[in-house]
Amino acid sequence: MTLALGLGAIAAQDSGNPLALLRWYVNFEHPYRRRPGLGIDTMDLALDLVVTPDLSGHHWKDTEEYAQLRRLGVVDDYVGREIEQARGRAIAMLDDRTGPFAGDWPTWAPDPSWPLPTLPPGADEATTAMTLYRP
Repeated sequence: MTLALGLGAIAAQDSGNPLALLRWYVNFEHPYRRRPGLGIDTMDLALDLVVTPDLSGHHWKDTEEYAQLRRLGVVDDYVGREIEQARGRAIAMLDDRTGPFAGDWPTWAPDPSWPLPTLPPGADEATTAMTLYRP
């Protein structure tokens, strides 16, 4: 298993430019997995990396919550090692300005002429079956 690094660009809503970048946010989570009839599963692993808009600085967020998940065994040793590797990959991409931190990516925006995506038929229907998440 390889952990997913969910990357988000958080835009400032209170500035004169509604698309002004406030910060980058890297979310550590299990990969998304489609479950027919149920939707999409993932699991947030609490730990997050917050990066300044100009990529010059960062800090870790929710480290105490992550430590608690480790103590409780919600995040076991195997997943803990995966998280440590993912942390290293995220910092390496930031330091090297690769992946989502490369080139013009910080200023990318979708083409305004693109249509809004739509859900496939039946995706919005409620279901009642529940099973435990297994990565």
